[in-house]
Amino acid sequence: MKFVSYNVNGIRAAMTKGLLTWIETENPDVICIQETKAQPEQIEDNYFKMMGYDCYWYSAQKKGYSGVAILTKNTPDQVLFGMGVERFDAEGRLIRMDFGEVTLVCSYFPSGSSGEERQAFKMEYLDAFFEYVQTLRATRPNVIITGDFNICHKPIDINHPERQNGVSGFLPEERAWFDKVQESGFVDTFRMFHPEPNAYSWWSYRAGSRGKNLGWRIDYFWVTDTISSRVKDANIHPDAFHSDHCPVSIEYVFE
Repeated sequence: MKFVSYNVNGIRAAMTKGLLTWIETENPDVICIQETKAQPEQIEDNYFKMMGYDCYWYSAQKKGYSGVAILTKNTPDQVLFGMGVERFDAEGRLIRMDFGEVTLVCSYFPSGSSGEERQAFKMEYLDAFFEYVQTLRATRPNVIITGDFNICHKPIDINHPERQNGVSGFLPEERAWFDKVQESGFVDTFRMFHPEPNAYSWWSYRAGSRGKNLGWRIDYFWVTDTISSRVKDANIHPDAFHSDHCPVSIEYVFE
């Protein structure tokens, strides 16, 4: 199965920029979407259904903000929305989907770039998400977590790391959280296949950052080490221009 994750920065805008054609060409089995910025009734999902996808939308209460979705050609055994914490779930940030013995968690992590209050909210979300996933693993040990994490884990994941001190998304406490995720038994699938630098999934719209490849790698697929051997490939797709992000993907073989 091919899994794709994509922060589309507004699903309706991305659809006007060729998103549907890209999906039709790539033909992933499962698409995890972040930042839909729309209520379900505002999305013309018949186009996705015509391509064979069942659509699961989880929108923020605030219109035009946040929101996640999973589109799948494979029927899930179970779909759950949110992590059970109202102030996070009100922003439409997480969907869980079970396929046999594997659980997929798609999340759009908060950004802290707008100020101290949202940075504090982000850190609280990180703690709650970690607890949520660790509790999940007690009964569902084979887990894939994906989405826009809004964090660069290592210096290799950000352009000119020496210039990024004190910047939200590359703070020591955020990177330490990712260390904790890794130490708990998760594997960064992209780095299994791509140890090289200058591979990014987000670029600022300012100063021609994308053309200069002054990017950040903040979109990931992490899997538990119990199933990492089943990941046969992982990629970033910088040739997709429907958003300030680009898609990331993995090829996963079920037993």
